[in-house]
Amino acid sequence: MPTKAPVKETPKKITQTDIEENFARIQKSQDEAWKAIRETQQAHKETEESFKEFQRETRKAIKETQKNIGGLNNTLGSIVEHILTSDLPKKFKKLGYSFNRVATYKFAEGVYAQIDGMLENGEQAVAVEVKATLRQADIDEHIVRMEKIRKYAEEHGDKRQFMGAMAATITDENTRNYALSQGLFVIEPSGEDVKVTKPATEPRIW
Repeated sequence: MPTKAPVKETPKKITQTDIEENFARIQKSQDEAWKAIRETQQAHKETEESFKEFQRETRKAIKETQKNIGGLNNTLGSIVEHILTSDLPKKFKKLGYSFNRVATYKFAEGVYAQIDGMLENGEQAVAVEVKATLRQADIDEHIVRMEKIRKYAEEHGDKRQFMGAMAATITDENTRNYALSQGLFVIEPSGEDVKVTKPATEPRIW
């Protein structure tokens, strides 16, 4: 049986159209690649701008907070100045206590406690803690502070009796009663003056 001779395939002739189509596909791929790069760069730029804006807002918020804290410190300083006046010993004198001076202290040497005001004489002293708004936690902290004062006094031969007082411009009835029940005096504004309330029982002595 005779064998068929293999059929030779005629090579496809590359036309100008084929070249143009290939070039168009290559160009399209390049355009898409550059588009992706530009989009990435734009996204990066927007992210960088967002971060810079975040930094600006953060700095602004910090500056505003510092300003508010400064204002609060000034307000509290005014409260201390108003409450711890030379008239305060006169208020206590009406309650049967004689104090000849008002001082401030910072006890150290391992028993650190800062006192806003200390009414003193040779035998007794009242440590006054001043707050803008009185809260129960402030009262509990002052009782701990009084323990530190007593410890410091013992270590330095100070045999005076120490008492505590809470002073504030804003005090609700429950908090006031809590302070009084703990044996502390309560000092608060009364018109243009201040009033001192003594505990129903004898003040607590440290």
